[in-house]
Amino acid sequence: MQDKQRYTIDDLVEVVKDLRTPETGCPWDLEQTFETILPYTLEEAYEVADAIDQGNMQNLCEELGDLLFQSVFHAQMASEAGYFTLDDVIHDLTDKMISRHPHVFGNKTAHSSSDVNAIWDIQKSKEKSHDAIEVSSALDGITRTLPSLLKAQKLQKKAAKVGFEWDGTLDVLDKLEEEIAEMRAAIANKDKENQEEEIGDIIFLLANYARMLDIHAEEAVRKCCVKFERRFRGLEKEIEVQGARMEDATLEQKLNAWNNQKAKEKRKCS
Repeated sequence: MQDKQRYTIDDLVEVVKDLRTPETGCPWDLEQTFETILPYTLEEAYEVADAIDQGNMQNLCEELGDLLFQSVFHAQMASEAGYFTLDDVIHDLTDKMISRHPHVFGNKTAHSSSDVNAIWDIQKSKEKSHDAIEVSSALDGITRTLPSLLKAQKLQKKAAKVGFEWDGTLDVLDKLEEEIAEMRAAIANKDKENQEEEIGDIIFLLANYARMLDIHAEEAVRKCCVKFERRFRGLEKEIEVQGARMEDATLEQKLNAWNNQKAKEKRKCS
């Protein structure tokens, strides 16, 4: 049996061009814009993360392909509008990676990840200084549409670089207790607007605490969501085995089933 033809990146580029060709292309693809495609781009990035979290390499291969398609599709629309081409994207990316790794492609040296991070920041600053018209704030350069936890940590990191930083992690915990007290006061006053503000302060502070511990807050919460879903599905199955419906089971039954799921996970890890 003859092997199926192995397609290349050039074939993918041609497929996308065909999809976007007026009269003969796909009506749906022809209707798309940068704005309408954006939700799919974000979704594909999260599906890549999900495949990695599950350790499913076959699924990861597929999801990386879907994410690559998004890049090619955006580049094709940009090319049609005369903004840039996929070749420009590849050139600029390659040039940036070489520039930001002088310890690999130049005469710099790096012996640890912290060394690499320092070099990366220096090279990035040089690039920005060439392109920037005027820097008005240390917080400039952060993407506005980032997920909130990720954006919080990027804001905090930039502020810390110019000395706006806690002396130590214990100071953050002291501040957390203060914020929780303010949240309790907002609850007692039944002030909904203030409650929202205080919850935001608490979450922002926890993101900062995670940053100081070198923990990626967005990833930590994503893993927590995965854990919750896994345990909750196990809880549902356990309640079903008991012959009850989730809607009819008592809170005590649900809590016992939840604790059983936690115990099962601990036994697997031991």
